[in-house]
Amino acid sequence: MQPGTTKADSRSPKSAASEPIGLPDGVTVRALPVHADQRGSIVEIFRSDWPTAIVPAQWTVTVSRAGVMRGVHAHPRHEDYFVLLDGRLMFGLHDLRAGSPTAHRAAMLELCGEAPAAIVIPHGVAHGFLFLTPSTYAVATTHHYDVADELGCQWLDPDLGLTWPTTSAQLSARDAALPSLRELVEQVPGWSVR
Repeated sequence: MQPGTTKADSRSPKSAASEPIGLPDGVTVRALPVHADQRGSIVEIFRSDWPTAIVPAQWTVTVSRAGVMRGVHAHPRHEDYFVLLDGRLMFGLHDLRAGSPTAHRAAMLELCGEAPAAIVIPHGVAHGFLFLTPSTYAVATTHHYDVADELGCQWLDPDLGLTWPTTSAQLSARDAALPSLRELVEQVPGWSVR
């Protein structure tokens, strides 16, 4: 594990500041110190000298309403660097990489904008976000947006092993039409489901 990073428990939802264990291989969570005074606060969300293994090609900022589910998405090529800027969400991860030491591992994290953290998500790790409050987040990606690299599966698919706090959420038309996890892994050589 890299200095300044933590991992969270896959057994139950935890905040990013919780005792580290159980995330898929290559997924790291880095606490981001808040420097606050009477004027407000400053948080460094990314530095090129941090051991993230991410060289951003693109940054995107997204705003979501409470009750929105984004995902579950998986990328054959690019890595993500995710930072929740404001709000609260549940973050689900599932390792799809057949050769990974954590293949098929699922993990849930609870993130809160008041305790900022950055999450590195390697390609081949499926991930989704369920927003518990109105939220804003930033994502850096190692490649520019490419629809061919934007795969996904149904967020409630039991094969994911993710326990969300609800079974209803607002989805985009694209996410509502995503296939099962088994159908997803058939699209990418090297991904498998037990």
